Parts: sequence; C-alpha cells; structure tokens
Amino acid sequence: MKCITMETIKETELNAIIKADLISIGSAQIDKSLFPDQFKSTATAVPGAGGSSIFLRSGSRRVRLTINDLSPLRIVPEDEHVVVIKGDDVIARGVLERPLCHCPEQAYITLSEKCIYDCQFCPVPKMQGEIKSCKKVQQMVAEAYATGELKAISLTSGVAVSPGKEVKRAADIIKHLSREYDLPIGVSIYPTKDSSEELYSAGACEVKYNVETMDPELFRRFCPDLSLHTVLDSLENAVNIFGRNRVSSNFIIGLGESDETVRKGIEHLTGRCIIPILRPISPHSLRNNVKNINRPDAARLLKLGGMLKDMIDRQSLCVDKSRTMCLLCTGCYLTPQRDI
Repeated sequence: MKCITMETIKETELNAIIKADLISIGSAQIDKSLFPDQFKSTATAVPGAGGSSIFLRSGSRRVRLTINDLSPLRIVPEDEHVVVIKGDDVIARGVLERPLCHCPEQAYITLSEKCIYDCQFCPVPKMQGEIKSCKKVQQMVAEAYATGELKAISLTSGVAVSPGKEVKRAADIIKHLSREYDLPIGVSIYPTKDSSEELYSAGACEVKYNVETMDPELFRRFCPDLSLHTVLDSLENAVNIFGRNRVSSNFIIGLGESDETVRKGIEHLTGRCIIPILRPISPHSLRNNVKNINRPDAARLLKLGGMLKDMIDRQSLCVDKSRTMCLLCTGCYLTPQRDI
C-alpha cells in the first residue's frame, strides 16, 4: 500500500483548477460505508433544490457535490481522509464536513419551500414543499447551535403568497432569532421597495437579492414573472443600508449567456459595491423540458472567476468580510479572493 505522507496530502489538496473541475461535474458517487446521515445535506433552495449532497473540505477550500451514482467522480475512504477519484487517478484528498442546516457552520434555512413565480430553471415551484413556522425555524437553529459549530444564521425563501408577506415573515423570524443568538444573520429573498429597511431593522446584517442573469432577454425568458430592474434597484439601495461587503447576488452561469454579458454584468454590480456570486446552473429533472441549459466547464469557470476577482479587487471589495450565506460557505462556486 502506498504510504500517505503530509507531502502527498499537500499535493492533492484542492486548488482552484481542481475545484473548478469538481464544480463543473457537480456530483460524485459516494462509498456507502463512508458516512451516516449527518454528513448528507438535502438542498431546498434554488439553484440546487431537491438534491442530496456532501461537503468536502481540503486545505483551505470547500466543495459541495451532489450524490449521483452515475457521476464520473468517486469518493472513497482512505485512513482518516477521503479521496476523490476520477478515472484511475486520485485528484483530491480531504475530509467530509457535517452540514448543520444545509451547509457546514451555518443554519441555512429555507422558510418557504414553494413559490408563486415560475422561473424556468428552478424546481421549487414544482416541488411545492413546506412553509416553516417561526417555531420550526427556532428549533432548527437551536439544534445547530447545540453542536458548538454554528457561526451564522442564514435564511432564504421562495415566495409562497407575495413578496411583501415573505419579507414581513422573514423580518419577524429575524427579530426572534436576533434576540436569542449573538450571531450574524443573513437573508436572501425576492425584494420589495422597503425590504432592505425592514430586514436591517429586524437584525439582519447581510442581504442577497439574486439577479439570476444580467442578460435582459434571458431574464425575460427564464424569470417571466420577475423584474430585473426591481432587483437591481433593490441591490443598490441595500448597499446604502447594509454597507460595503454586505450585499451579494447570485448570477447563474449556464443559461446561454455570453462571456461578454457576464463581464458587463460583473462590472455593473461590482461598480455599485455588490458582490456577484457566479453559480453554475444545476439542471433539474423537474425542469427537463427547458432547453439550452448547460453546466459550464472548468475552463469557463476559471476564466469568469478570474474576471470576477479582478473586478472585486479593483473596487476594493473584500469577500472575507462577508459573514453569512454563500460567501461564508463557498462550496458551490469558485470564490474570489479565497479559491482564486
């Protein structure tokens, strides 16, 4: 048997190139002997809703992979570590991390697992899941806090009835949580005219309003019931309220947008002190009638990730100052200033 040394482990720690390759595939076969259920997470929020996944930490990086028995990647045990195998080669070593609620170190909770809007890439309107009560959310956070590993509370939501009612419900829950826990609270929701003021006053320290795509034609096609103009205005207003490095936005890659559209979109957002999160699309079986959705390859992820890092640096934004949600987790995408 090959001797595993510290040098061997260092050589197979995740770097930006390997992580981009793993993210481009997005899934792995998992050796069934590896872990009990506490290492498995089921996503309830877009864009990865409905899939069971695991989190692998390697060196200073983390990656989330959906469990898929048909994946070209395999994760198997090796002493106290696990290894990621592609073909016949070990391409990474690391450890599995326990998700608390959805991801490691956070209670990342979807308040409404249903939505009145029918965004074409999103399975949530088709799944029509539960609406969690304030009591249920408090219970989930309490269980996560009891592990001693909780660093942040993050809330996201579909729109069960209307954006206004969803914002009010989120604000009410944040008020309860902020009284009980001395932890940063972030929230990702569809905005209203006054949502930033309401959420900030309730105790949220960060907010994420998702542009989804910065291509207006693609936005109209994929999000026919929503307004890109509303989201962009709300993001700008949020920066005035929450401050620099406290406002972010999911920017999905793989809907048919050009690299030039991504460049212009990143420039627009970072120029207004909004941190874009370049999330690879995760095609879902409940949306298999939607055409021209393609997960980006590793080369494109690296190219766009480098572009994003340059523009974030140019605006003197700092991802490390973000304390909640996707910018704390980093598992689903190449994070500027951390991965690349």
